[in-house]
Amino acid sequence: MSEYISIDIEYSDDPDVVRLVTNLRLAQSGAESYPDHDAGDIGSPLAQTLFSIDGLAALEIDEHSLAVRRSPDTEWFALIDEITEALKDFYL
Repeated sequence: MSEYISIDIEYSDDPDVVRLVTNLRLAQSGAESYPDHDAGDIGSPLAQTLFSIDGLAALEIDEHSLAVRRSPDTEWFALIDEITEALKDFYL
């Protein structure tokens, strides 16, 4: 495991969706899709960890990226900071 985590943010045409690309291997056995909190609560350990973050509405996990949908009143800077911290805690 790398001693550092890199995360690049890719904004989409949808203002409520961003993609976070990282050097971590996030999905061990194929892509995962969680359209809401209920699905995330019974999902992979990483999904469960990320859905504990307020403002996260939906999540897709691929090998090296996360597609994140935010709740309407959530600011991106705060949500991305919390996701970054959660990834560090989860992997390091």
